[in-house]
Amino acid sequence: MYTTVAKYLASTELAIALFIVICLAAIPGTLTESRAIYSSPLFVGLIGLMALNLLCCTLKRWKYLAKSTMILHLGVLLTLAGCIVTSFGYVATVNIYEGSSVDQVYRWDTGQDVPLGMELAVKRINREFYPVPVRVGVLHGKEKFGLFTLRTGESFNLDDYRVAADTFEPTGCNLKLTVYKQGRVIGTADTSGMNNLPADFPYAFKLVSYKDPFLKRIWVDLLLSDRDKTLATGTAEVNGPFKWQGLYFYNTLTGKDEDGRPYAGIQIVRDPGRPFVFFGFAVMGLGAIFAFFRRFYGCK
Repeated sequence: MYTTVAKYLASTELAIALFIVICLAAIPGTLTESRAIYSSPLFVGLIGLMALNLLCCTLKRWKYLAKSTMILHLGVLLTLAGCIVTSFGYVATVNIYEGSSVDQVYRWDTGQDVPLGMELAVKRINREFYPVPVRVGVLHGKEKFGLFTLRTGESFNLDDYRVAADTFEPTGCNLKLTVYKQGRVIGTADTSGMNNLPADFPYAFKLVSYKDPFLKRIWVDLLLSDRDKTLATGTAEVNGPFKWQGLYFYNTLTGKDEDGRPYAGIQIVRDPGRPFVFFGFAVMGLGAIFAFFRRFYGCK
């Protein structure tokens, strides 16, 4: 009986059957993009059974397997172990208004709001645009002095001064400028009339026209705190998460509510199996390299 079970666990037939069943079980998760399917006891059990099958197969045939094959098997086992450990993680989301904080998030595996264990704040939502053509009118007192056409990031000369068009904010139609004299910054200004230039600076600026800019990048400044104690600060974006103690914070969306208040969507991911999976991929890659040399160069 024991021998029969051991042979079945190490059999190729079981490996093929498990592969087919796992592929079929993964289809609903792919179509619905539901992580809960992959962390369900049934799916995790199938992954564990496949790992057991590969382990039994490796132990049974280890005397006859090439070293490259053994390394490949080890990489697959590490990856499968990482998949199992990952099932103990979670994905949670929350929308946070700019300048505010929350202490609860929605966990998709349990389908309910849960305490985060700390305060998560969105301090600022940042946007960067591609250079945009603008036309800047220059006033000397109340008289029109000149009209300059340039792109953000470029500059123009104004008597003894050089004026750089830094950034354009399309929401308020406001162009921010930096003024230099003899290569030294003497102050900044914008086309809304705000500036910190010297009192005797004789010019004022007005935004005459512009083209609609194209968004290049969005990121948010995050703050983690426990009561009045700051735990960590950092930035998060779609493909650049903020990492802290095994948690990954992604900025998944930005928007405004009906009253025009800006908010950011934050996704929190805890994935304890991530290191195992990446290490398993690395070991499999090493095994594939050894197998290549063994196949074409006759290495053992």
